[in-house]
Amino acid sequence: MKLYNMSILDLNKSIRNGNISATEIANETIKLIHNYNPLINAWTKITDKRMLKEASFIDKNKGIKLSLLAGIPYAVKNIFDVAGYTTIAGANMFSNRIPALKDAWVINKLCKSGSILSGMLNMDAYAYGFTTENSYYGTTRNPRNLQYIAGGSSGGSASAVASGLVHYSLGTDTNGSVRVPSSLCGIFSLKPTFGRISRNGVHTFVPSLDNIGFFSRRVDDLAIIYDYIQGKDNKDKFQVNCPIQNVFSKLHLGKNYLNCGILSGFFSTWCDNNAKIATNIVGKALQANDEIVIEETELARSAAYIITASESGNQYLPILRQTPEKFEINSKYRLIAGAMIPSAWYIQAQRFRRFFQKKVLSILKKIDILIAPATPCTAVQIGQQNIHINNQDLLVRSNMGMLTQPISFLGLPVCTVPVMTSNTLPIGIQLISAPFKEDILLYAAYILEQQGITATQINITDIKQ
Repeated sequence: MKLYNMSILDLNKSIRNGNISATEIANETIKLIHNYNPLINAWTKITDKRMLKEASFIDKNKGIKLSLLAGIPYAVKNIFDVAGYTTIAGANMFSNRIPALKDAWVINKLCKSGSILSGMLNMDAYAYGFTTENSYYGTTRNPRNLQYIAGGSSGGSASAVASGLVHYSLGTDTNGSVRVPSSLCGIFSLKPTFGRISRNGVHTFVPSLDNIGFFSRRVDDLAIIYDYIQGKDNKDKFQVNCPIQNVFSKLHLGKNYLNCGILSGFFSTWCDNNAKIATNIVGKALQANDEIVIEETELARSAAYIITASESGNQYLPILRQTPEKFEINSKYRLIAGAMIPSAWYIQAQRFRRFFQKKVLSILKKIDILIAPATPCTAVQIGQQNIHINNQDLLVRSNMGMLTQPISFLGLPVCTVPVMTSNTLPIGIQLISAPFKEDILLYAAYILEQQGITATQINITDIKQ
């Protein structure tokens, strides 16, 4: 039984029918991770014992009603607290931290659902980057082509799912850290509305922007995961009190006509031809009749950068002053520069944020879904410094997320769908809606998947060594 070919629903059904046990799934997953992780470098820690213990509990309690996630293997970015393990946030300087005393809220939810945790995943240090070329834990490789980056900062989370080694994974998204690796690795992802999912037990990078997001190989799987990780956590003061959406049960029922529009201007200027073609393919499939230009988008990106640099820099400033040598070289000077940003700039950026939110929300009163590329181009080779976009050479590390940053700034929900390009690599397209409209995003993604628009998922046996 090839686990990577099965959806969450199919695998769960096989467990219920006794065709396979959760322990067999755990053992097979552990074996495959040990065999293939040396190629992709996605896992920083494999939680063999915990996974087998969780699987054994499911097998011993088959008489009770199992959730749809019971026995399903997953992994998490090493920025989530996992009881008994150190949360390193991609940085060697945190390796001597006291191990977490309890699971992050969202991991506790998944544990109660019966999902089985395979381990923690590589990332850009502090969640600051778009490539997961980690100077201490090594570069995470893209399963589509091992010579290419997986994207970041949740690169390990995307690579783990794209390889088929787990059915889903958790990441975090500040300025595109879920959407960028989703785009480059060619898988689905969902970044819910800001404040939708509790961040309790997650090492935050930029508190006013950070979101929990997740990756999967199928839209059905994405909807199931979203259903199970919702809920109110009174200890997370950033969380919005919003009713739980049951998306999966309604996903196949169909909806009324969706009014979709393609974001042009900034979004069509700063991407290559592959991204433009993929965006138009998705737009045509969703019958997008309008092209929409938001004039202030470039300012929004700049304001998002100021907020990101300022909040992250000030968070780490005390440690930077005491032990700057401990910081990862790719992030240290950016954090120092961020800490030096004048407070007046930060305040003005937040004021502009409110203005821009109002402007975009007024558009989303008339348009259900906005469509835009998630990255300026497909994945680049590991170590490549520049991308050539709009007749300009741009730095990969700071510009691979240039099309996601203005959206993060708004806190809107985004579903990224993968589309294959002519250069044999996929690219992700962002589907963007008004707050708490994740259901229509997942329905639109489901339409695209059913029409065969989305990229075919690869299997671990496709990985070329």
